[in-house]
Amino acid sequence: MNRDHPQPKIDPLRQVGGYFKETTWARGRLSRMTSEADEPRRDLFLRDGLEAADVVRVHRETLRVLRDSIETAHLDAYSDSAWPREVEPEYEQVLSMAANEVAEGVRSAKNDPGMGIDVDVREDTQFDVLLALAPYTIHAEAWRQGRKIFSASDTGTALWIAVTSEQEVRLMSRLGVLGVPQSAFTTQPRKWRSLFTWRSPTR
Repeated sequence: MNRDHPQPKIDPLRQVGGYFKETTWARGRLSRMTSEADEPRRDLFLRDGLEAADVVRVHRETLRVLRDSIETAHLDAYSDSAWPREVEPEYEQVLSMAANEVAEGVRSAKNDPGMGIDVDVREDTQFDVLLALAPYTIHAEAWRQGRKIFSASDTGTALWIAVTSEQEVRLMSRLGVLGVPQSAFTTQPRKWRSLFTWRSPTR
C-alpha cells in the first residue's frame, strides 16, 4: 500500500444491503428503525367512497411514510383492471425483476412469474415500482420484524396499514397538503363496518 495515499475508510453505515447509500440517509433510517422497535402501532383501514385519484395518493404517501420501517416487501403483477398507461413502464420493470430473480436462482422458474415478486425498498428504482403499482395490484405486502405493516389488495379497494403515532401524524400531514380528506382512514375493517351499514329491507 502506498503510505502517501492511504485508502479512505468506509463508514459501515453507508453499506446497506450490499450497496452504498448516503451516510446521512442510512444514519437517519437506522435511528428511526431503532426508535420504532418497541413502539405500538395502530391499525388503519382505507375508507370507502374516496375519489379514485385520492385512493392512489393514499397508497403512495403511505408507502413513503413507511419506507424506512419496511424490511421486506413483495407484490403481484396482476390487476383486476387494465394497468393505467402511466404505470406500464413500472409493470414491465417488475416483470424484469421477477425474471432476474429466476436467473439468480432465488426464484423458481416453475413459479407464476407475476406472483409474489420481491421488492427491495432501499433501492429507489424498485421502490418507485412499488409506488406505481401498489394502488392497482391485486396484492402487495410489506413487513417489519416479522409483522405485516402494509397490505394493499383488490385493485386499490382494500388498504390496511399499521403505523406508529409519529408516522400517523406525518401521513395525515402529507395527505392534507395534497387535499386528501382527513377521513380517508378508519379504525374499523371493512367486514366490521358492513355490520353497521346493513339495513333491513323496507316493509
